[in-house]
Amino acid sequence: MTAKLDYRWHLREIMATRGMFSTTDLQAPLAERGIELSTSQVYRLVVERPERLSLKTLMALLDILGCSMDELVEPVAAPGVRRRSAAAGGQSPAPASEQGLGALRPKRARIVPE
Repeated sequence: MTAKLDYRWHLREIMATRGMFSTTDLQAPLAERGIELSTSQVYRLVVERPERLSLKTLMALLDILGCSMDELVEPVAAPGVRRRSAAAGGQSPAPASEQGLGALRPKRARIVPE
């Protein structure tokens, strides 16, 4: 099973090391490079972790801050779901994707007359 990847966004920290403490400090340098973002878009770019980002914007940020991609975006392993401990037989249960649909369907209740 392949590991799930996630990332950490370090724009705010890199800006601080470059003496840029306000989100509006980025607006003019971005505009000089042809990236027109509103004040609220720049704020979200700095404060939140972007899910989608154009490559032109990314390249402009790298140029403005004089940093590399490794400094701005840090890949990390996503927190995964822990596997259950071994079953009574000593083997771990197969994942649902390997068991097929039969294991995912509810079983009919049996009514036994008294």
